[in-house]
Amino acid sequence: MNKIFEVPLYAYERSPDQDAPVPVRHKVIVVGAGPIGLGAAIDLAQQGVEVVVLDDNDKVSFGSRAICFAKRPLEILDRLGCGQPMVDKGVEWDVGKVFFDDRQVYEFNLLPEEGHRRPAFINLQQYYFEEYLVNRVRELQAEGAPIEIRGRNKVEAIGTHPDHVKLEVETPEGSYTVEADWLIACDGAGSPIRAMLGKDFVGRVFEDNFLIADVIMEADFPTERWFWFDPPFNKGQSALLHKQPDGVWRIDLQLGWDIDKEREKRPENVIPRLKAMLGQDVKFDLEWVSIYTFQCRRMEQFRHDRVIFAGDSAHQVSPFGARGANSGLQDTDNLCWKLKLVLDGKAPEALLDSYDIERIHGADENILNSTRSTDFITPKSEMSRTLRDAVLDLSEHYEFARPLVNSGRLSVPCTYDGSPLNSADALDGPARTRPGSPCPDAPLKDEFLLPKLGGKFTLLTIDADAPDVIEEDGVEVTRLALSVKDDPTLELKRRYLGDNDSAVYLIRPDQHVAARRPSFDENMFRHAIRRATGKE
Repeated sequence: MNKIFEVPLYAYERSPDQDAPVPVRHKVIVVGAGPIGLGAAIDLAQQGVEVVVLDDNDKVSFGSRAICFAKRPLEILDRLGCGQPMVDKGVEWDVGKVFFDDRQVYEFNLLPEEGHRRPAFINLQQYYFEEYLVNRVRELQAEGAPIEIRGRNKVEAIGTHPDHVKLEVETPEGSYTVEADWLIACDGAGSPIRAMLGKDFVGRVFEDNFLIADVIMEADFPTERWFWFDPPFNKGQSALLHKQPDGVWRIDLQLGWDIDKEREKRPENVIPRLKAMLGQDVKFDLEWVSIYTFQCRRMEQFRHDRVIFAGDSAHQVSPFGARGANSGLQDTDNLCWKLKLVLDGKAPEALLDSYDIERIHGADENILNSTRSTDFITPKSEMSRTLRDAVLDLSEHYEFARPLVNSGRLSVPCTYDGSPLNSADALDGPARTRPGSPCPDAPLKDEFLLPKLGGKFTLLTIDADAPDVIEEDGVEVTRLALSVKDDPTLELKRRYLGDNDSAVYLIRPDQHVAARRPSFDENMFRHAIRRATGKE
């Protein structure tokens, strides 16, 4: 068993808040020290925002849980100072293979183009991810950043007020009261904060269950995602195999709906299923076993006055497609720069309404794709199954059928089409970099594009003139001047210029495009800055 499960990484320590004569007010409190809560706290602390993280635990999560981390979240983690250890430890993969019965029907590559710093996906156990995030918190604390984690601090009650949130917190030494200007709830799918506010999910629960097993073994399977429909070892169901670091393999086996979950998790029932899949002579040890039910649901609103929900506390999707932690990191990436502007008085509170708009759009997109995947993987009628099996048969020999196969459409970043923060598109350029889009990476002579953008408002000029700095109503935008000559591969031109000779982009701190046009127009870009900060 991996000892990291047993080591308190943020052990309980008595806080001065517990002895204060009146409740202490903090700028931001984050509830939940999982990947999403820690990611939000790090993002805020790096911007100089005082933040306290409360968690009723004091160590990393038990079991690998979330394991697939996509390129876009890795790019976000680069800005949080955690991307490199993730990639160093993780297992990189681009290729997936789909099997039907006992034969492979086709394979796919998730990153067929060159010129990206990060891979399409890595596989890494969630406990390592959480450890790297806690390490980053310690680094920030050593640098004097205003961030704190309080382990074994369990929120027992919440009171909301027009200008703050009040929390009753239970600790090993009794309870205390603390306040926050803003509360970010990252306390998971069973969110106690959500329950305390009387809020719930809307959506769909699917009638199926899947067994997850983390297995330690030496195996010569390639570093790929393998998915089976109706395999010989799990007839009438499906299965998934992923490689993780340390000789750990993730196996998902579909079980059906009418099962005894506790019985199915017992080793004497799990091991025969795994032997049927891996072979009777394969030696392995079980590290972790769980059972999950597909759920595609979300809150109707993510922001409730001074309480803002992110990650699984706000929305749930089925695991196939790796949309849980990946979408949660995109939640906080969207939220934290906006909250910083509001706290600094450089944007109205109404800017936070765009968090609701944009991330509900993202959640709905994920739920749609996850629902479609689930319907394909677990057909609900004999006619649906017959159609699915015909598609799988055709995909072995015919290219046209392969896009119809859905073994879990894998996570891609959301484009915020229709966002109130977007300016009208004034460049007849590549669709992938239209307003609302996340900036794709591109190779330059000395490094890659995204690290140069960083986490601030940027005016990206490509073979175009513009001022080095624009300040609009307290918001500073700095110029990044590039030329297609900076990229001998011409990927910068293909991704940002298309057939144009020049372009100017307004890039948000979360590296989404806010506006673009062929050349710099000061009046237009000042309006775009105001729009992107919720002032127009």
